[in-house]
Amino acid sequence: MPRFAANLTMLFTELPFIDRFGAAARAGFTAVEFLFPYAWPAEEIRAQLDAHGLQLVLHNLPAGDWGAGERGIACLPGREAEFRAGVVEAIAYAQALGVQQLNCLAGKAPEGADPALLRRTLVENLRFAAQELRQAGLRLLVEPINTYDIPGFFVNTTAQALGLLDEVDASNAFVQYDIYHAQRMEGELAATLQKHLPRIAHIQLADNPGRNEPGTGEINYAWLFQHIDAIGYTGWIGCEYKPATTTEAGLGWREALTHA
Repeated sequence: MPRFAANLTMLFTELPFIDRFGAAARAGFTAVEFLFPYAWPAEEIRAQLDAHGLQLVLHNLPAGDWGAGERGIACLPGREAEFRAGVVEAIAYAQALGVQQLNCLAGKAPEGADPALLRRTLVENLRFAAQELRQAGLRLLVEPINTYDIPGFFVNTTAQALGLLDEVDASNAFVQYDIYHAQRMEGELAATLQKHLPRIAHIQLADNPGRNEPGTGEINYAWLFQHIDAIGYTGWIGCEYKPATTTEAGLGWREALTHA
């Protein structure tokens, strides 16, 4: 049976962030993930994880000015020093929180920028991050994101992510495969997961359209969960969706779709 981690950036949002850990545990989750921990002392988050018996399975590298619309800086020329400082900060948080993998958001291509320059910048930054994370015993993830939700995002498909990882050539660098983003950009969910499973270290989910919980849209999650089990994926699946109403009201999908 798949193992689900609550994404605390998306779920239980009626609560302050620190209170979402307890809510996730009460809802039956044993693991959590979120975008960024950096606004809180690592000790405060660690205390919540320990108090509620939760494992942290993922967070992201710093991604620039999120409030101003930035969605990563790894592909942006001139921001290399900021990116490298963020890698160091992320590793310190990862070690304090016990997380084993960090996701890198590539960022949005500036209008008129040279795609070749952006790619070179991204590859060099990913090589740096992979080396630093490897020394810390951590995996680096790269996530393709659809261009409907984030126009201009630089990495959009599984093939693009794999091509980048081929060029980076680091044994600890993998794809973060988000089912929702993949459905919007390329489809072929089952075949892609099966073909590239050795290079996929983390999966996330949401249904489409709407990015709500599984069972609300077009993706046959009951079948897909069985397929993910059958091909041998043993990692966590992050629940990175927007609840259609409240988090608690929509959680019935876990029982309905994993025992179908």
